[in-house]
Amino acid sequence: MPTRILLEGRPGVGKTTVVRRLAALLRTRRAVGFTTGEIRQDRTRTGFALETLQDGRRGVLAHVDFAGPPRVGRYGVDLGVMERLALPPLRSAAVDPDPGELVLIDELGGMELACTAFQDAVRCLFASDIDIVATVHAKGDPFTDALKRRADIELIHVTRANRDALPQELATRLEEMEAR
Repeated sequence: MPTRILLEGRPGVGKTTVVRRLAALLRTRRAVGFTTGEIRQDRTRTGFALETLQDGRRGVLAHVDFAGPPRVGRYGVDLGVMERLALPPLRSAAVDPDPGELVLIDELGGMELACTAFQDAVRCLFASDIDIVATVHAKGDPFTDALKRRADIELIHVTRANRDALPQELATRLEEMEAR
């Protein structure tokens, strides 16, 4: 049975850092997927960049200067970044997973879920036989709430108290499971 872990937490608690550190700690598993990170100008957040785990390609996913649609809060979202960077490795992993592959998704949030093709890819991944670790906001959302209710989901709450130890704990656990 594949591992399905959702890392839930409030904005700024360290979910992205947990995923990035987890990816860096993996020795026997190959991570595919993406992380997102803030773009700052001076001390002001102006957008979000998406970076692929497998090859480090980056694109600006959302920015205050993008017109949209869609718009999430004050940010216009470039759905083309999802199509070009995030979706190809996720679709490939869902259809033909390589042994030892682990899908990491940061995150299942409003900007990413504005892309219906991304939602479809995530549904396919969760129907496949591949291990998945994804981050989600603590606030409610119909898409992520449905995932959280699945019987095969382990929901881990990321807090300031556990965020530093969590990457190593997850890496050890995921690599031990793969060795079996």
